[in-house]
Parts: sequence; structure tokens; C-alpha cells
Amino acid sequence: MLLAVDIGNSQITLGVYQGEDLRCHGRLSTRAEAGADEYGILLRGILATHGADLEAVDAVILSCVVPALQTVFEEVARNFLHLKPTVVGPHLQTGLTLRIDRPEELGADRLVNAVAAYHRYGGPVILVDLGTATTFCVVSADGEYLGGAIAAGLEITADALFQRTAKLPRVSLDRPPRAVGTNTVHAMQAGLLLGHAAMIEGLIRRIKTELQDSPRVIATGGLAERLAPEIEGIDEVRPFLTLEGLKLLYDMNA
Repeated sequence: MLLAVDIGNSQITLGVYQGEDLRCHGRLSTRAEAGADEYGILLRGILATHGADLEAVDAVILSCVVPALQTVFEEVARNFLHLKPTVVGPHLQTGLTLRIDRPEELGADRLVNAVAAYHRYGGPVILVDLGTATTFCVVSADGEYLGGAIAAGLEITADALFQRTAKLPRVSLDRPPRAVGTNTVHAMQAGLLLGHAAMIEGLIRRIKTELQDSPRVIATGGLAERLAPEIEGIDEVRPFLTLEGLKLLYDMNA
């Protein structure tokens, strides 16, 4: 079985593949101060909850945007699984041509998502990842990774608004009744949720104009299912696209 691990800034998403089937999946909170023993025990518990045995894992692939935790999870793989993980980076075979200025700066999560989106949908494709950051990845019809955009995520924006203002409360990120809020909470929800959706719609339009093409637009990430209904132009939500990309990259490089 293959263990695929995506370490993000807020959450760690993991999945276990048996052949082509995603047998189980789960999430952990990202804690840079946690050690290998703690994460190894948590990992064992999650797999056991879903009826999967950690000892049955015979391969690991790891995507990480938190440098301190890459070493930790490499240690987890060594100590708990006696395996050396495949670590995602531009050195791997991806099936894409990286048409960007500095390929070594491309985040592992963005590379994984681009590989998965192009493999599943072909190109041109725009991948919108709605997580801690809101990121856009663009792949051409010829499999060229053209670049994208990075913005603060919805939850980061909401936290900043609460922390940097004296009288505004912390609000839930629910859809307000109207764009014109008639109280402070609804006004903030309109600005946060609907405003973030409008930003994404605007960037999608601009990217399409630059491409001079009609790309498919795919959304993924922890907030995708909440935000996608508010965003015009999203063709499909694919919650586990990153895990799919990790499985693909492992198969390409095995």
C-alpha cells in the first residue's frame, strides 16, 4: 500500500492507496513543534480507525510546504515504516514542462495539483486551491506549467480583519443573506465570503483573457466545497485532487 502525505500550512492530508483505490484518508492539524513520535502515533491511530494497518504500507510519498516538518515525516517513515519516502520537488518526473522563471521555487503542493489536474482533465486547465492560501495554477494544452497566482486564503483574511480592528468581532464564514449586510456580522460575511469569491472570479477571467483559450476550471482544497457554489466559472470540485497527484507522481517515479 502507498501512503500519500500532503503537509500544508494548516492541515496535513493523508491517504492510503491500495492499487488504484483510495482505501482511506484523514487530516491532522499542522504543528511545526510536534515530533516524529507524536506524528507517528497519530498516523497509526488514523489508519487503524479506518481499518488500515500501518505495517502494510510499503511506500511513502511526501509533499511538504512546511520545511521543519519535512524532516519530521522523513523520520516517521524511517522509524515507523522502515522506508525512505519519495519527496515531491522539481527533480521528479512530472509529465509537465515548467515554463516558469525559477522552477525550484514552485511549491510542492502546487506542482502536485497541476500534475493531477492535467492528467485527469488535460489542458488548458486552471486549478484553484482553496486552503490556507488561495492559489491558482495554469497548465496549457501542451502540458506546460505556465505559472499562476497566490493570494491570502479566506481564513487568513478573516483572522487579519479581526486582529487588526478594534471593534469588529470574529465571525463564522457562513453565507450572508445578501451582499448588502444590514448588521456588522452580515456585512463582514459579505465582504469576506462573497468578496473572496469575487476576487477568484476576477482572477479566473483575467487568466482566461491572457490564455486566449477556454480552460477547464477545477477547485480543490479544504474550503473548496464551501466556496465553490459562490464562484462563477468553477467547472468541478475535486476534494482529493492533491492525493491523486501524489499517487500519480509516485507511479511516474517508482
